Amino acid sequence: MDEDILQEFLAESWENLAQLDTEVVALEKEPSNSPLLASIFRTIHTIKGTCGFLGFEHLGKVAHATENVLGKMRDGELDVTNEAISLVLDGVDTIKHLLETIEKTKAEPELDTSALIHKLDLLASLSSPVSQPRHAPAPIQPHALSGGTTASQPVNFQGSESIGDLNSDPTNLATTVTPPAPVVSANASKAAEVDPGSSRTGKPATLATAANGTNGESDSESEGRRSAAVDLSIRVNVEVLDKLMNLVGELVLTRNQLLQMVRGEDESRFQVPVTHLNRVTTDLQEGVMKTRMQPIGNAWSKLPRLVRDLSQVTSKQIELEMHGAETELDRTVLDAIKDPLTHMVRNSADHGIEKAEIRRKQGKAESGTIRLKAFHEGGHVIIHVEDDGAGIHVERVRQKVLEKGLATESDLAHLSEEEILQFIFLPGFSTAETVTSVSGRGVGMDVVRTAIERIGGTVELRSQWGQGTTIRIKIPLTLAIISALVVSSSGQSFAIPQLGIVELVRLSVDDLIRIERIHDQRIFRLRDRLLPLLRLSDALKLPSLPPDNEGDMSIVVVQVGDEQFGLIVDEVFDTQEIVVKPLGSILKDLRVYQGTTILGDGRVIMILDVAGTAAALGGTASRTQRELRNLQQDAGNGENDKTSLLLFSTPHQETMAVPLGLVARLEEFSLKQIEQVGEQLVVQYRGDLLPLIPIRGNSRDVQRLDPQPVVVFSDNSRMMGLMVNKIEDIIEETITIRMQGKRPGVFGTTVVGGKATEIIDIQHYLTQANPHWFHREDERNRLRVLAIDDSPFFRQLLQTAIEADGHKIVTASGGHQAQQIIERGEQFDVIICDIEMPQMTGCEFAQWYCRRDQQKQSSLIAMTSLLGEEHRQRILKSGFDHFLAKFNPQELSSSMAQICRMQPHSGVSA
Repeated sequence: MDEDILQEFLAESWENLAQLDTEVVALEKEPSNSPLLASIFRTIHTIKGTCGFLGFEHLGKVAHATENVLGKMRDGELDVTNEAISLVLDGVDTIKHLLETIEKTKAEPELDTSALIHKLDLLASLSSPVSQPRHAPAPIQPHALSGGTTASQPVNFQGSESIGDLNSDPTNLATTVTPPAPVVSANASKAAEVDPGSSRTGKPATLATAANGTNGESDSESEGRRSAAVDLSIRVNVEVLDKLMNLVGELVLTRNQLLQMVRGEDESRFQVPVTHLNRVTTDLQEGVMKTRMQPIGNAWSKLPRLVRDLSQVTSKQIELEMHGAETELDRTVLDAIKDPLTHMVRNSADHGIEKAEIRRKQGKAESGTIRLKAFHEGGHVIIHVEDDGAGIHVERVRQKVLEKGLATESDLAHLSEEEILQFIFLPGFSTAETVTSVSGRGVGMDVVRTAIERIGGTVELRSQWGQGTTIRIKIPLTLAIISALVVSSSGQSFAIPQLGIVELVRLSVDDLIRIERIHDQRIFRLRDRLLPLLRLSDALKLPSLPPDNEGDMSIVVVQVGDEQFGLIVDEVFDTQEIVVKPLGSILKDLRVYQGTTILGDGRVIMILDVAGTAAALGGTASRTQRELRNLQQDAGNGENDKTSLLLFSTPHQETMAVPLGLVARLEEFSLKQIEQVGEQLVVQYRGDLLPLIPIRGNSRDVQRLDPQPVVVFSDNSRMMGLMVNKIEDIIEETITIRMQGKRPGVFGTTVVGGKATEIIDIQHYLTQANPHWFHREDERNRLRVLAIDDSPFFRQLLQTAIEADGHKIVTASGGHQAQQIIERGEQFDVIICDIEMPQMTGCEFAQWYCRRDQQKQSSLIAMTSLLGEEHRQRILKSGFDHFLAKFNPQELSSSMAQICRMQPHSGVSA
């Protein structure tokens, strides 16, 4: 067999089959779409005719049997039913399998297709009692030329049983009588037939031919149109395009070298021709890049069939909508995202969309929707995969995280819902209750993120329980030739893709004092935001240069997803168009590098992967930036929850704070008054010894001042003094802790007066002064307390104050979590609840608790900053027993003591 003829046959067959799954599935939704049916028939007809010429017997028989069924449908003798479509799709799958084997082995396999052919023939033999031809196809509008998969057209799939054994009850496939159709012209009849040996350029040309035939054009006019379409396009092997792209890349490298040569010469005789070569090379590069661009719809072509099959497997009704299918991107990128898209759509169908009866009970439409969107944005392609299903249950994710030991309760208490959802991208993580043939094995979303980040993209996940999930993918247009910024670090040069760069910042020696440190993380205030700083040499494990204060500092502000951080580099050179070369096999597993390139001066340098660089540092940059951003946003909210803070400085000139409500007194002691008793510093104070604890360091090497400022804390007869450097101020500020303390003695970080400020963990210092500070000998008056507050900061304050009084405490981050704790059977003497909370307010929780527990075994205490009489009456009416200002430790302690005296303890507190 002639090799060229075989390759032409395979290329044309694959081209024709590319959209066939989508067209057949669309036909199931629109059974009366005659032009679409004619297009499907013609594709199978062409393959069948060519098979006979090439001698592929099995392929020809399957195509012929499938064609017979489609012919009966076209002639109105067989209805387009779900069972019939399933059988046609089985025929298409078998044709594809045979073509794949022929492509690999150059010969037709010995495949037993008799059972499938028998089913197809039996189906074709069944006809309506009265056979009538279908209506003549109506003229096709331009938007219909895509074979039923327009950018915004929904494709509906409804699960049904498989065709089963056709011999058991042939009447199951009997078609109903179709209404008589108008007489079709002879030309229209001829238009339905195509010469088996004819060649086509693709589906649009085919559909246009069918439409023209129905309008009464002669065969010669129709053939003329097809010839014109063929003349406007040619089929080019992908290998030719790849080789052409490589040659253009070499030309770009040569261009860069010539530009480097003439850059230092003001009046070089090569200036003009090199400038012209630069312009021509750029135009040629853009032209070749366009030949590699393909619509993203090519990657979506298999998804309608996938969703249809999943709808049958899961017994769900699912619609698939595709918007922006014409959005173009490089073929290499397109190939890279096909599998991730399949994973995401599969997850939406299996985990997201509910069954019809469940959706009906929830007030939703019985048919769920999976929506794909694609559009260009700032040199990137943005893809959204959305569904209106159940969403992701954050609490279920939280439980899975705890089960797998990926985080502790305290870790999760400080994470937002969006941050908890990120655990879904870890390998082996799945919330599926059962393992099915579709999913549930924990393989999928980690593959998605890895594949997308490998091509320089990012993945973001947002979900709302009961409403649906949205996954946002951001990928580059091309990976072949990119614009990059060349920088140096530790004496080595690197390229940073310009698409990921936001801006460049250069700090003089005087500006370096604006860099702050939180948890040993550099933070720089850039206009209205706090920017985490990372030294590139640290990420790449290169030798460090001298400290920052010995010279100017260059910062490259980069973006990964929604997060920004600054890369500290030694020097910034210039921007160049570079050719991306793949990494060698030895380096391919290093995530910090995207590839290599050759500069104009002939040097080979590494291209940095910005996302991989951030990941190399354990996600420190993105996590810190996200926490700081949330911190700044929350600092402007919740004005009613302001807390009085005492600000003081440390010997290291750091600003720290402590809630003023915990402070008993501010004192100053001379050095003569301070004594050393063993390892402990003390001072005689009010007839007793006051232990002094340094805010930093230990009692032996602490820097002592004269006089020494001391912050005194007391609890009944016990006292402790905290040695600080200077008392700065007392302010009222809204406190929201998002960055948790990374070292002992620090609870977390907030923004106070526009500056990052650490809040001390007073429990740490109290136990240093007295290890038994929180030990209570009188167990009879020990209460069991549930504290509910959406602020981790206030939960910590409550825990400190309540444990200082000797009581046991359990904390909850909101009303829903508190409900789950109580539903587990845990009992409490006292429930302390914040009023203004998201999702469930304190009043709503109190009403729920009173309905659930008619005897009210627990005393309910409301803590709020809304102190008006109207608010007080509303709060007490909802079921609370006590009303306290937020946050007053003395008043809280007094209320707890009163409850101890009045409330009998029947084992609840034990």
